[in-house]
Amino acid sequence: MNLLPKLVTLWRNHPEEFTPKRMCKDITSGLVVACVALPLSIALAIASGVTPEKGLLTAIVAGFLISLLGGSRVQIGGPTGAFVVIVYGIIQEFGLSGLLTATLMAGIFLMLMGLFKFGAFIKFIPYPVTTGFTSGIAVVLFSTQINDFLGLHLTDIPSDFFAKWNLYFHHLSAVNWETLAVGLLTLAIIIFWPKKWKALPGSLAALIITTLAVKFAHLDVATITSTFGSVDSTLVWPHMPGEITLATIKKLLPASLTIAFLAGIESLLSAVVADGMIGKKHRSNMELIATGAANVAAALFGGLPATGAIARTATNIENGGRTPIAGMAHAIFLLIMMLCLMQYIGLIPMTSLAAILFMVAYRMSGWRAFRALFKAPASDVAILLVTFGLTVAADLVVAIEFGLVLAAVLFMKRMSDVYQIKNMDDDIFDEVHQKDDIDTKIITHNVSVYEINGPFFFGAANVFVDSLENHKECKVLILRMRSVPAMDATGFHALESIFNSCQKDGVQLILSHVQKPVLKTLEKYGFIKRLGKDHICKNIDISLMRAESIVSGRQHFLE
Repeated sequence: MNLLPKLVTLWRNHPEEFTPKRMCKDITSGLVVACVALPLSIALAIASGVTPEKGLLTAIVAGFLISLLGGSRVQIGGPTGAFVVIVYGIIQEFGLSGLLTATLMAGIFLMLMGLFKFGAFIKFIPYPVTTGFTSGIAVVLFSTQINDFLGLHLTDIPSDFFAKWNLYFHHLSAVNWETLAVGLLTLAIIIFWPKKWKALPGSLAALIITTLAVKFAHLDVATITSTFGSVDSTLVWPHMPGEITLATIKKLLPASLTIAFLAGIESLLSAVVADGMIGKKHRSNMELIATGAANVAAALFGGLPATGAIARTATNIENGGRTPIAGMAHAIFLLIMMLCLMQYIGLIPMTSLAAILFMVAYRMSGWRAFRALFKAPASDVAILLVTFGLTVAADLVVAIEFGLVLAAVLFMKRMSDVYQIKNMDDDIFDEVHQKDDIDTKIITHNVSVYEINGPFFFGAANVFVDSLENHKECKVLILRMRSVPAMDATGFHALESIFNSCQKDGVQLILSHVQKPVLKTLEKYGFIKRLGKDHICKNIDISLMRAESIVSGRQHFLE
């Protein structure tokens, strides 16, 4: 697997991608994406419980590195809605320094995952699990913005989902109607803003219009400055978030693994979506390394966890971005905006940011995909609902753990249902009657044939053992294994148990048509030597001839 950044290989192998005309398109796309990322980064930072500049710093530092080092042509990185709930919870429990340390650790884990080529394994996470927790995060994110959208001015809002909504319902009489009106205006502008005006995205236009309206109409609406005080635009030098001890690492390990897991999944999902839009292939392991480096850098600059952002990546593609130059340009434009516009950012109404996050939550929810999954088998629906419900009612870590465990258990159940072992005596003996070189009477009375269909793994081991309880009635037991592609340790243990039982009862065991992967497993365990090479036959005809020679006492055997 190539661990070179996509930018490097494009520069070496495709210099035509870096002509002035092509780069102009990428830089223009970067500017448009920066306009989209500016309000999102601010809103996501505030929703996460930190000041606005930390969201911008994350988008600048992490966004630049994900494009510079990543394995995708068009990936745009930065803070995303998926992290809001996690980040807020970590800050509440461990403070900002704890979040930065956890983000730093997560970055290291991500780089190790990429170096050890775990990119392909993350793709095996079941679709109902990712859909369930993504939709759950969207619902939780939506619920966190009700206070600002309605202008309730509540403090000490509980983290529990149901307790939070109970508090909202008991304070609906305190709604600030001016705040609600500004929030609804923001939503209307975002929804109905003409898509052809790509140079000015709807979310940025909504912020500008509502900020001017609140400022000059002197509306009683909370702003960033009135809520957080003055916004700091000072750039900080990279520094360690605090003293990192073994005790700190142990304490923050679950949080850091959660960040790494979610960042890896979201980054690769975004890259896969981008591949489909441009008809190219990304390098999953390099993408993990880049995301890890970006999170380490974001933590050192005092920022938030970062990953590939699907909405911003799609915006980049739609505006003509085709090389990592676009993502790097987006980060540079954000830096310029931060230095030049920070004094005005404090005037943005909090309800407008809440409205923007409502739209983020709506897009994250994937309600169409959620609804479509109800047409899937009942096991997939169960995984979806369990993961979704636990994300909302408990937390993301518990949801993913239970979702994956349930998916694994139901998968094993499904595979066990597919797995079959059936007695083939009638079918085989019908064939034997047509053969002149086999004694029909001997085979019919002394040999039993079973065929195994499906992978021989631990979920199927009990089925196998239960099906062969009656082997004592024969002198030779033939297991036809042409449809067994693989065998795990538990499957081998079941086979060994049958072999030991056969030996005890004086029954000879023959394996027919064993596939190479299974044969290698048996060789590693030394089972072939115990069974005898002449008891492993190439096909059922040779197996029957071998069985006849055993029963009759004749030792001739045709290979």
